[in-house]
Amino acid sequence: MAFLADRLAAVKPSPTVAITARAGALKREGRDIIALSAGEPDFDTPAHIGAAGKAAIDAGKTRYTAPDGIVELKEAIARKFARENGLTYGLDQIIVGTGGKQVLFNALLATLNADDEVLIPAPYWVSYPDIVEMCGARPVVLPCPAEQGFKLSPAALEAAITPATKWLIFNSPSNPTGAGYSADELRAITDVLLRHPHVWILSDDMYEHIAYPGFTFVTPAQVEPQLHGRTLTLNGVSKAYAMTGWRIGYAGAPKVLIDAMRMVQGQSTTNPSSISQWAAVAALDGPQDYIAESCAAFLRRRDLVVAALNAIDGLSCPTPEGAFYVYPSIAGLIGRRTPSGVEIASDADFVRELLEATGVAVVHGAAFGLSPHFRVSYAAADEVLADACARIARFCKGLT
Repeated sequence: MAFLADRLAAVKPSPTVAITARAGALKREGRDIIALSAGEPDFDTPAHIGAAGKAAIDAGKTRYTAPDGIVELKEAIARKFARENGLTYGLDQIIVGTGGKQVLFNALLATLNADDEVLIPAPYWVSYPDIVEMCGARPVVLPCPAEQGFKLSPAALEAAITPATKWLIFNSPSNPTGAGYSADELRAITDVLLRHPHVWILSDDMYEHIAYPGFTFVTPAQVEPQLHGRTLTLNGVSKAYAMTGWRIGYAGAPKVLIDAMRMVQGQSTTNPSSISQWAAVAALDGPQDYIAESCAAFLRRRDLVVAALNAIDGLSCPTPEGAFYVYPSIAGLIGRRTPSGVEIASDADFVRELLEATGVAVVHGAAFGLSPHFRVSYAAADEVLADACARIARFCKGLT
């Protein structure tokens, strides 16, 4: 009898974590490595947020909390949803988790059965399909190529919905492409969903605040209030406030779903870190100047990277509307060979050879469900990004 659960056969280790770990191992060996594989702001957590965490320790706020979060944080989340998204949630319609990933996992574990389908536009965040698989359901991937701006078309959504469809996972701005849906583009999607009342919407808004001029963020339940009763609006403090290690995610949803998610969380991790919760209160209720400052830096870096990569023969790099990633195509390099004779037959070959030859770590497009591409995180200093792009250019020039 096999010891490990059968469900693990369909689940893959996180490619972003694996590549980042490989880059770390090479760095420890003394290699000159530039890791652009992790989705993590390179800025420090703003001082007033860190001070709130320290104050929580000093005040002895280090004990268990309610599984779904302290009242003070849920109140701050409710204010945030109302202030920034025009959404109204009672405290019994809000949950706080140990990062956005746990919130998403709780929602799917609480709702999915073996015959259910979850629609996932691709490119997608690497964990979406595997979490669906772990919950025993079937991910249905909807390819959204660069010619469509990496965005889901209403027609493709309509064609994919079946009686077995339970969720659509929606992410804007996107990890890995940075593509963001305008209000009109999103309304075309919500119009389809209105015709299919059995489909719930999981809106991953984690990159809401990293948005660039010309793009205005909107979320599905904001664009179409009739969907409020079957939408999970997920967010967190990781990206907007450089708090990845604090591990706080949150969501608003109908009470029936939040109750089920609370039960799942109560039997797994129980509450998120009490200290992190108090820091998150300071993030949501405190000064927001940091967001504009970080976005200005990310915009400058985006333009640097897009220009540099588009200047490389064989690469094509669209300009993202938000987040801090680019997702260039390597279609023009497929079939070429490295100086040692290795053929670049896939984006996995490209990122492997790039790392070994130049020390630049990026993530292959197949990990996100759409090839031949690779993801670059430009959450790094300008000079580091310039160096990385120069190394990529030398590598590509050396292919024959």
